[in-house]
Amino acid sequence: MAIKSKSVVIPRRNAIELRDVMVAEPKAGEILLRTAFTSISAGTERMLLDGRMPHPALSFPVVPGYETVGQVVRVGKDVAPEMMGEWVYVGGARCFKGVNPAWGGQSQYITTQAERVVTLNGVSPEVGVILALAATALHGINVAQVRRNDRVLVLGQGIVGQLAARLASRAGASHVAVADRVGVRLTASQADQVIDVSKDSPEEALGGERVNLIIEATGSMGALSSALPLLADHGRVLLLGYYEHIDVPYAPIFMREAQILAAREWEFGPDGELPRTRDLLASGELNVNGLLTHRVPLDRIQAAYRLALEDPSCLKVLVEWPQEDA
Repeated sequence: MAIKSKSVVIPRRNAIELRDVMVAEPKAGEILLRTAFTSISAGTERMLLDGRMPHPALSFPVVPGYETVGQVVRVGKDVAPEMMGEWVYVGGARCFKGVNPAWGGQSQYITTQAERVVTLNGVSPEVGVILALAATALHGINVAQVRRNDRVLVLGQGIVGQLAARLASRAGASHVAVADRVGVRLTASQADQVIDVSKDSPEEALGGERVNLIIEATGSMGALSSALPLLADHGRVLLLGYYEHIDVPYAPIFMREAQILAAREWEFGPDGELPRTRDLLASGELNVNGLLTHRVPLDRIQAAYRLALEDPSCLKVLVEWPQEDA
């Protein structure tokens, strides 16, 4: 017997609705969670709303979202009973009837395999929604193999750029510079050097010093193209945004014998980046103060999407799901 669940649904391009959908009952090895908080990933969800997401399975109508925190309210056979009541993060699910998941996280109830959730282990539920993009940033830092004495330039101080800069410093980079044109974002930045590109170019601000790693977190090929001349010999470029096409000048890459690296979301499993990020948050090694900038109740979900996609001062919006009748 299916479970009725209020969900965010994108029925067609540039439309967002709240609908009742049907969610599958948990089977053996699965759990049912009730959602308390979700968030919106601006880069991927903007492309999804525009109908430009380059993935054939993401066809309308879809339930979006992969940043969900909730409480386990039912466990299937073969799941430890101690899971009941646990606060967990999940990166979406494929449990819906009649709608596609893309990625299926914006739903009041979610059924998923117990092995796919990450228990919060002391991380507050509100902060738990940062797990997805923090794990994405950590995976990127691992792919780029940030080394001690690396000089790093992070382009863009949205949420992923903020997290990447903090994690690059933690990985041992000798100098981390960040660049953006939005003052509110730069105020929240934690880095050795903060560059307001509306006033100074990165080249001028760096005083001719080259960097070993450019982390592109704006989603803009133009921003990356203008920064490529700053690379040192054998430098690396990490693509940490989401792009329809890669289009950059070849000459500076050729002249510096540079590497271009792409990072997927994160590695799953008990030793993957999600539980490692959870532990960094729990211990305080990864400081996310100031990154949850807005809170919006579910019944104002259209306003939440406008904030996330249109307001540059919004680093992360917390969508609050009603808990009555829990």
